Amino acid sequence: MMRSDSKDSTDSFHLCSSADLIPTSLPSGEYEIFLSFRGSDVRKTFADHLYTSLVRSKFRTFRDEEELRKGGAIGPSIIRAITESKIYIPILTPNYASSKWCLQELAKMVECWKSGGGAKGQHIILPVFLFVDPRDVRHTESGSYKEAFEQHSQKHDPETVLEWKEALQEVGRMKGYHVTESDGHGSIIDKILTEVELHLRANYKLVTDELVGIDSLVDEVVGLLNLDSSASEKIIGIHGMGGLGKTTLAKAVYDKVFTRFERCFFLENIRDTLSEKNGVLIMQNKIISGILRKDFNEAKYASDGIRIIRDRVCRHKLLIVLDDVDEKFQFDEVLGKLNNFSMDSRFLITTRDARGLELLRECKMFELQEMSPDHSLTLFNKNAFGAEFPPEDYAILSNEFVQAAAGLPLYIKVIGSLLFRMDKIFWEEKLEELKKISPTKVQERLKISYNELTHNEKQIFLDIACYFIGLSKIEPILMWSDCDFYPESTIRYLTQRSLIKLQRSEVKGDDINTFQMHNHVRDLGRAIVREENNQNPYKRSRIWSNKDAIDMLKHKKGTDCVEVLTVDMEGEDLILTNKELEKLTRLRYLSVSNARLAGDFKDVLPNLRWLRLHSCDSVPTGLYLNKLVDLELVDCSVRDGWKGWNELKVAHKLKAVTLERCFHLKKVPDFSDCGDLEFLNFDGCGNMHGEVDIGNFKSLRFLMISNTKITKIKGEIGRLVNLKYLIASNSSLKEVPAGISKLSSLEWLYLTLTDPYKSDFTETLPASLTLLSCENLQSLSNLSNLINLSTLILCDVGIGEIIGLGKLKMLEYLIIERAPRIVHLDGLENLVLLQQLRVEGCPVLGKLPSLVALIRLEKLWIEDCPLVTEINGVGQRWESLSDLKVVGCSALIGLEALHSMVKLRSLILMGAKITETVPSSLSMFTQLTTLGLCFMSQEQFPNLSNLKNLRELGMDYCLELIEVPGLDTLESLEYLSLSGCQSIRKVPDLSGMKKLKTLDVEGCIQLKEVEGLERLESLEELKMSGCKSIEELPNLSGLKNLRELLLKGCIQLKEVNGLEGLELTVFEARKRIKGKYVMKSFARHGKQLLTSRSKFSGLFHSFTSLH
Repeated sequence: MMRSDSKDSTDSFHLCSSADLIPTSLPSGEYEIFLSFRGSDVRKTFADHLYTSLVRSKFRTFRDEEELRKGGAIGPSIIRAITESKIYIPILTPNYASSKWCLQELAKMVECWKSGGGAKGQHIILPVFLFVDPRDVRHTESGSYKEAFEQHSQKHDPETVLEWKEALQEVGRMKGYHVTESDGHGSIIDKILTEVELHLRANYKLVTDELVGIDSLVDEVVGLLNLDSSASEKIIGIHGMGGLGKTTLAKAVYDKVFTRFERCFFLENIRDTLSEKNGVLIMQNKIISGILRKDFNEAKYASDGIRIIRDRVCRHKLLIVLDDVDEKFQFDEVLGKLNNFSMDSRFLITTRDARGLELLRECKMFELQEMSPDHSLTLFNKNAFGAEFPPEDYAILSNEFVQAAAGLPLYIKVIGSLLFRMDKIFWEEKLEELKKISPTKVQERLKISYNELTHNEKQIFLDIACYFIGLSKIEPILMWSDCDFYPESTIRYLTQRSLIKLQRSEVKGDDINTFQMHNHVRDLGRAIVREENNQNPYKRSRIWSNKDAIDMLKHKKGTDCVEVLTVDMEGEDLILTNKELEKLTRLRYLSVSNARLAGDFKDVLPNLRWLRLHSCDSVPTGLYLNKLVDLELVDCSVRDGWKGWNELKVAHKLKAVTLERCFHLKKVPDFSDCGDLEFLNFDGCGNMHGEVDIGNFKSLRFLMISNTKITKIKGEIGRLVNLKYLIASNSSLKEVPAGISKLSSLEWLYLTLTDPYKSDFTETLPASLTLLSCENLQSLSNLSNLINLSTLILCDVGIGEIIGLGKLKMLEYLIIERAPRIVHLDGLENLVLLQQLRVEGCPVLGKLPSLVALIRLEKLWIEDCPLVTEINGVGQRWESLSDLKVVGCSALIGLEALHSMVKLRSLILMGAKITETVPSSLSMFTQLTTLGLCFMSQEQFPNLSNLKNLRELGMDYCLELIEVPGLDTLESLEYLSLSGCQSIRKVPDLSGMKKLKTLDVEGCIQLKEVEGLERLESLEELKMSGCKSIEELPNLSGLKNLRELLLKGCIQLKEVNGLEGLELTVFEARKRIKGKYVMKSFARHGKQLLTSRSKFSGLFHSFTSLH
């Protein structure tokens, strides 16, 4: 079960409070969990693993430093921690009872447990019996605790000793976790985390407990889920009109059944997400992140997402909720084949239109109806009065409002929130107004609440409805603040009135709020804007329709009514001048994409606050910039000589500047007169060089100079106490900014230095850092103070060791590339939360520390480390490892535990010695999707017939290899490389490989035949250069997807048939190859005949790009 802050619903079915955001704060008390253990027993093993896992999962955990104790009794801080904590986890070891402090703590835990109600009370005890039998814990007179209590009896009074014994007896009878020497710690810790989460999560449901009329509906949907059997129908579709509460019902079902699943995820607003560019990919990355319980953005294409979901997500018993899909939603396009998922997994989908779901064969439908009168009245009362029943003198009015609401929960909630704490006269007026509106006119009814807003509140509401749904509130707030709309209080008020919602999401480590709005409410806002002038859109305050915007500009119909305008000019031949914009005197927000602008815009747009130009080949000058707060130029042809740089000197209110990928800029613009800047982004301005002076920007929070030629950050950077992100990756910095250690708020630090940097700037880096990435460093100080660091990346460094590495307890990702002086990685063995370890290009690195404790490791890559002789601990108790790559480690003899890594999904080994350790049978590696075993010395490859999930297979330069048993059975294969296998003469029948896209047999000098080649209908690349024994090929006319054909060096091949209908883009062959088809094909399609091509780059080049 994933633990995360829940996202607030955009539906409003029976939620009762007027401000019902999902709670993000924890219950009172400093700690949730009290962890007790005898330090000398388990400090550096199980207890450390468990503690760091609890903390990483954001559980507030008290860990008692038992070995630092002094005195005879536990102190008040310990007692308070025990009393406040909800869950107690005593780790009972063979020597646990010898510690009087541990026994005192345990006695206090049992006392609180009993006083709180025992097994069903407010405190929970989850004992861990680590290498000790629970019977010995219960029976202190005989078992392993006997000697300890004999000593206690001599030093302590009988009552105290008896209390300790009774506590042990009580805990020994409890259901806990018995861990033996042979058990893997990872699986036990995962189970503990899951149980902890189940107990604590009871207070953090997706919907509040105060729901009206939902219980029977939840039970009905739960029944359809058929959780007690492996149902053939995995999908339940909830459909009904907008505003009925489909989302809330789905959340209530989720809350009730999530404990029955291994992993769960709730994804909202699918309709809006899919309408975005790369919407499918965005959805996939969100789902993968939620299920894998970590940030994930590795999928770059939708096909990658489907592959990753299939390989890493489907194996779990899942509950996935997809909220608000439309008829365009295609399950297979987002999640892949339904039969890839476990039979015990379930999907809950909400939609207004049932037609899209009816196409899914394994789907049951549930139609949500209007709310009953009784339930409607209860919901109304709770929103209007904060109680289940109204005051007596309001009872009749309440009933009349409910009758008028016609069972629509959204409206009941909105109108109830409006009436809250209002007098009877106000109620009576609104009732009369409501009765005049047909029940079917939802927007008009919602407008009653809108009409009560102030002018400023209306402006912000309409801006959100027309433009900013799903976007961060940060930049709009900059604009609204300067317009004196008082956005902070207004946003809070709109939330209380149920007109907008704020959805918390974590982006790049920073908690932000994005705007959400029910679709009916959004439509209301846009309808209100249309009503400003039903006939003439150019006399409205906001224009979001691209058609209307282009028409207005083309015909110069702009008016002083327009305040907000967005337009994309792609494909239009219109050149924007001041004539098209001069009448827009009240415009405060302008977003223009793919436009050509010309001329002087002198004094045009005098009220502009936010200017966004994307992919524009010129940038206007002469604009009135006194009120500008946000300037955003992306992929624009702006140059150093642009007059606007001087004009910006009057933009004293400017707070955000984004100049991304403006390649014509060579100098850093001077913003010294803009002292209130908070965001400064020059990312991708590849020709920008010189210095960036930040000394005057005391409010700066974000600075990015990545992918530029900027050589220096000038100014007293230590004064920037608000700076959170300093990103200078792939930059040309020659030195580290002085004073960087004073940045107390800094969380991300990316630095790439042009010349190897010898001075040590890392000595006093702030403990606030969560990510540190450095390139071209020659020295590195002790990093042990970076207690929050989760990612460490070191590239092209001249250091010999990483001091303090073992103290980075929160580290999850460690990447070391091209470190020619690193000799050892001491402390690596202590990084128990590490998920990815990549060590590449370390020529003098010797023996690695034991990795046995890194039980959460998912990816392990060791490349080009020729002195590494062994990798200790690999595979022992590892349950998370899915990706193993060992390449260029010539001294490495083997991987003894390889046979136990049966959960691997990617295995790449390169070298004769290491490949000798590959088991003779690979049948147990059933989850493999990628397999690369190159430079093997064996004549026969292990049988592959059981690897049904294999997608990529490389066996390059296995010089003795004669055959590959089972190759013809791999129907899922998409990539196959046998390059350089000089002894192989025949490839088995490949006709069953309907998904194969790349076939590489270059340099197979004895290969005479590739059976089934003509039936590879998905084949895109066929590489056969250097196959000297190939005399003929089958007719290739059926390979309609073939784009690349390499036949150079095929000296026996005389002709190639079937090319005339193919769309080849690359073709290489001997000039003597005959056949009208070759020449005819290229003459007709104008293809390019390449006379030279680089030699085969190998499987691993492909894998590098994939991973």
